[in-house]
Amino acid sequence: MLRYRADVKTLIFVAIYFALVAVQWVYAPHNLLLAIPLMVLTCWFSFFGAVATHNTVHTPVFKRRALNRAFQVALTLTYGHPVSAYVPGHNLSHHKHTQSRRDVMRTSKARYRWHFLNGLLFMSKVGKDIFFADMRYFKAMYGRNRPWFRQMILEAVVFVASMGVLLALDWKKFLLYVLIPHQYAAWGIITMNLLQHDGADENSEWNSSRNFVGKVVNWFAYNNGYHTIHHIEPGLHWSLLPAEHAKRVAPFIHPNLDQQNLIVYLFRTFFWPGKRTTYLGEPLVLPPEGPDEEWIPAPSETPSDVSLGAMA
Repeated sequence: MLRYRADVKTLIFVAIYFALVAVQWVYAPHNLLLAIPLMVLTCWFSFFGAVATHNTVHTPVFKRRALNRAFQVALTLTYGHPVSAYVPGHNLSHHKHTQSRRDVMRTSKARYRWHFLNGLLFMSKVGKDIFFADMRYFKAMYGRNRPWFRQMILEAVVFVASMGVLLALDWKKFLLYVLIPHQYAAWGIITMNLLQHDGADENSEWNSSRNFVGKVVNWFAYNNGYHTIHHIEPGLHWSLLPAEHAKRVAPFIHPNLDQQNLIVYLFRTFFWPGKRTTYLGEPLVLPPEGPDEEWIPAPSETPSDVSLGAMA
């Protein structure tokens, strides 16, 4: 049923997320030595659900269309956002128009002098623009691609109904075990864009993205640290990224854009020395910021399968 055997890990991680929520909901641990680690794990696995969402809208998990549709509903509940709604801002805006004014999540929107705030508040700087762009896209797709639109509505209805039931059952548990992990997942997946593109050269084939090539982070995050090769070939399955990066990117990319340790990079970038620089180490000069430019494809340019994952 799976297109790639490696996606057994994806299914296991999704199952772990639901198990963590269920265990905490039933037992509501009060011992902080147990409650805090469980909470942290739930946030992490909700984030892994967001990464799996990213993977799914590029390369479907299953061979059968019906299974992909059902899996996207399940992923929606791990991530806290309809999976199909990930397509417009990511696949059609960010990938096609990286770091330009047609990229609704371009990093130049974060312009605090203290770079730590750019990392902390990046989602708040781009979130509203993503939301309104998505609304315009949904309206356009209602007339252009009804199957995609129906899938998005299905995911949204199941998500809202499920969240409503959980909220009615116990609002405190809903807040702790569902809402907070979902918010962490959304913050994490959006903020990754800042880590991967800020200070890179969007006009360069090789130096347009920053990679995090440590084995531990990539094992948990489905090799999504290998970002340059992902932009070169977005449909390449995540299990193939390390080998393709080594062959097609590593010999040509500037070494500063292959970071070995994510934690070290975060500390150096946002805490000490905490300076916002280009990948060459020079102070980053941000371009003049202006309004987003329209990126929604014209009717004649609209792909027949804009959802990629849902309709494969």
